Amino acid sequence: MVFETLEWVGGGDGYLEMIDQRLLPGEFRKIQCADVESLYDAIKTLAVRGAPAIGVAAGYGVCIAMKGLRGGGLSAALRRLEKAAEFLAGSRPTAVNLFWALDRMKTFARRFAAENPGADLPALKEALLAEAHSICRQDKEMCKAIGRHGERFVKEGAGVLTHCNAGALATAGQGTALSPMYEAHGMGRRFCV
Repeated sequence: MVFETLEWVGGGDGYLEMIDQRLLPGEFRKIQCADVESLYDAIKTLAVRGAPAIGVAAGYGVCIAMKGLRGGGLSAALRRLEKAAEFLAGSRPTAVNLFWALDRMKTFARRFAAENPGADLPALKEALLAEAHSICRQDKEMCKAIGRHGERFVKEGAGVLTHCNAGALATAGQGTALSPMYEAHGMGRRFCV
């Protein structure tokens, strides 16, 4: 089965769709997070798991927070972003990738506002969505690179033992520690970058 653990659906006013991992393995269902509160709940209750996947979700969470903003200029948008990031950070206090992605998005937004003081809100929203897509794409590329570099260590009949969620459900891509298995068995092409 080929699947996307999480993906952004639509444009700037879109939403984040993800597999509800709380139901696995008995049921396969996707949930849509169209507001910051639903994403907070998804992270807190383990609907999304795995450090990389949580980081990607957090990047898109900033975009979700910006959806309803219609006026107030860049300074109002930055205040809203900061508030949303602080809220999302409370969903999983030990998730390093959560904080990393939120910090990256905040830094990006501040830099965008400083370098484009005359920009309007749609331009900021578009730039933030592009940055969130970049976080997602980089995660997929990292997974693929782990697979390419590790596949030579996977010999015929060998297995990989992990102590954490290291498969495709933990990332936006094909996983971390299991990625060499996908590459070694020619299954890496199922996961696009």
